[in-house]
Amino acid sequence: MAKTPAPNEVRAFRRRLSIALFMLALASPGVCQAQEKGSVDPKPLPPLAHPDAPTVPAKELFGRARTPAPLAARTIGFYSRGCLAGGQALPVNGQAWQVMRLSRNRNWGHPALIAFLENFARRVPYVSHWPGILVGDMSQPRGGPMITGHASHQIGLDADIWLVPMPSHELTRTERENMSSTSVVRSDRLDIDPAVWTPDHLAVIKEAARSPDVQRIFVNAAIKKAICRQATGDRSWLTKVRPYFGHDYHFHVRLACPAGEAACRDQDPVPSGDGCDASLAWWFSDGVLHPRPKPTKPKPPVTLAQLPTECRMVLHTQQAAGAAEPVQAQ
Repeated sequence: MAKTPAPNEVRAFRRRLSIALFMLALASPGVCQAQEKGSVDPKPLPPLAHPDAPTVPAKELFGRARTPAPLAARTIGFYSRGCLAGGQALPVNGQAWQVMRLSRNRNWGHPALIAFLENFARRVPYVSHWPGILVGDMSQPRGGPMITGHASHQIGLDADIWLVPMPSHELTRTERENMSSTSVVRSDRLDIDPAVWTPDHLAVIKEAARSPDVQRIFVNAAIKKAICRQATGDRSWLTKVRPYFGHDYHFHVRLACPAGEAACRDQDPVPSGDGCDASLAWWFSDGVLHPRPKPTKPKPPVTLAQLPTECRMVLHTQQAAGAAEPVQAQ
């Protein structure tokens, strides 16, 4: 006879499911956005009629900032509610990386993220057959909320890495805007697609997770299941690889707050263990894979007043005259 769940277990499951449904609603636009094509001739957003109005969404303000704040580099706030001072751009072409969707102008980050991506990309050819990585969204020049695609990526410590190897040739601007990544997840969402998933995917994710600067890596639960099954030897890095909605075309790297930056608010430490236990099985339950749609009232967008106080200075500090615009591939 099946064991009847205790009331506290039922409540815990319902609580997790409610959170999952809410986060799925947040994550879904980002999943689509990650695969949306860009533009080789992006048009600037129209000026706001009343940019100083207190009700203007912060995403509209930060989404119009084309250059970084000329301040000392630091992260301010939390990954999903903050901003970035002194942001640096990842060069669109590197020894072992290329940046995608240049029209979004989201290849900005804290210097710690830039250093991590450059070093990680250079290691990828040594641990896999990939010549390098394709880098998707990082942060906007001054961080902050984005008009489309992400709830996080606001403080310059998040980056999306496509789950396809960098081609051996330099991509054209058109290719960067029109290419799509490839899902490695099976159509039933229960496991990886063995026709697409390779040992190189495991090796690249493992290499990223082994970095002491990395706080978490978000992947689809099916990818986590495959990694749990295939990882051998030292498995201590597995705890950083966390299942999350979407993330079947890319994996999301999140760095810990840089040392000495008091304005940066870190995420809670990852749970102990490798994450290959019953908590992973929950992601494949019917209620999570096939949630019943529920009418939800959208939350009002975050305003500038709801971000850390320093973000007002980050947003309004003027760039020096003659400062260069973002570099983009031809």
